[in-house]
Amino acid sequence: MRAPARICVVCVLALGGCALTAEAEESVVTVNINHSRFDPGAFEFTAGTTVRFVVRNDDPIDHEFLIGDEADQDRHERGTHASHGVVPGEISVPAGTTRSTTYTFTKPGDLIIGCHLPAHYAYGMRAEVTVGS
Repeated sequence: MRAPARICVVCVLALGGCALTAEAEESVVTVNINHSRFDPGAFEFTAGTTVRFVVRNDDPIDHEFLIGDEADQDRHERGTHASHGVVPGEISVPAGTTRSTTYTFTKPGDLIIGCHLPAHYAYGMRAEVTVGS
């Protein structure tokens, strides 16, 4: 009877170790919003990297943090979503709050982080993301 119990303990410990390894591979990046700008304004990641963005909005107005290519940004600019938070890489960040989102950069290329509340993107509220191989 004791042998199966030991096997289960070993399995649980092994699975727990795997979970810890997966969490250790996630990077955390802090992004500040101030004066309707993202700081930093440019990012570089390697394809396959998973990043948890912690976004702090120090402005007295609401903002968005939306990761995507130009087509995604165009879609958001014409869109009518009142809030974001379900899709990875898309969050609403109310004034004076901190929110987070996790995003995996799956392939090399150029992406944009943008805010599409009225006139924000046109004002220049965007950041460049370069994903290398």
